[in-house]
Amino acid sequence: MNLLRIHKALADETRIRLMDVLLVRELNVGELVGVFGMGQSRISRHLRILSEAGLVECRREGLRAYYRAAVRGEGRRYLDCAASFFAETPSHAQDAARAGEAVRERVLASRRFFDAVAGQWRDLSREVLGDFNLAEELAGRLHPGMLVADLGCGPGELLAKLAETARRVVGVDASPRMLELAAARLADKPNASLRLGELEHLPLREGEVQAVTLSLVLHHLDDPRAALAEARRVLAPGGLLLVAEFDRHGNEDMRVKYGDARLGVDEETLYDWLRAAGFAPVGMDAFPVNQGLTVRIAEAAVAD
Repeated sequence: MNLLRIHKALADETRIRLMDVLLVRELNVGELVGVFGMGQSRISRHLRILSEAGLVECRREGLRAYYRAAVRGEGRRYLDCAASFFAETPSHAQDAARAGEAVRERVLASRRFFDAVAGQWRDLSREVLGDFNLAEELAGRLHPGMLVADLGCGPGELLAKLAETARRVVGVDASPRMLELAAARLADKPNASLRLGELEHLPLREGEVQAVTLSLVLHHLDDPRAALAEARRVLAPGGLLLVAEFDRHGNEDMRVKYGDARLGVDEETLYDWLRAAGFAPVGMDAFPVNQGLTVRIAEAAVAD
């Protein structure tokens, strides 16, 4: 471990404050500029020094770059030992509050987007999926009579399909407008119910359901790993998780038109997220759709 390089990188108050924030949050440069009230060039210079020391890593999403504390390597080993000291800095509470506000604004912006496009969502989805019936594909992988939760249910197309054979289905979404449309679609489905809530903090009890579906949802979320951990929490022993997700791609138009936070998720990353959340991956299938995109469907069981 190159302690000299690491300590030189941290021999600056701003970089210590940056590390304090990035140990908890993943933020882009623009958000960090807002948190610290500094110019972009200054923030970028400090991030470069921390990155060169192995303390910070960058995740690129097309034209955007997000920064967080290193998750592996010597920098991670050092941070594991020193993490508690960063929270003792005088500016900790202020910086943490501003970083939290930046993330909340990102979440609210996403919610406003989905409220605005809710009425057109079915047509937007079909522009991408074409003739591929994703709802039918997912529903066909579940046994009849199950208790199922569809997380990020949107206007309820998958929920309606699941309700045909499930004993009970629960849809969760953070967009009130999406839930209004889902309620109308499910009016004749007495075994279906809806709940307003964030997928990172589900309004479901521990072990409440036997199966969970996440259909083209993870790439919209600020913290997909937290959502998967919550999915694991609400699944009963022996429960099944179905995740439909776009494979990694470079179509920047998806951000503007569909509100995507990530340009898909590659297979290795999705497997890593599943295992970290307490799932044992069972298999993954790929289905080509429109606009050069591929939908992957991953099945995973609650790990013993």
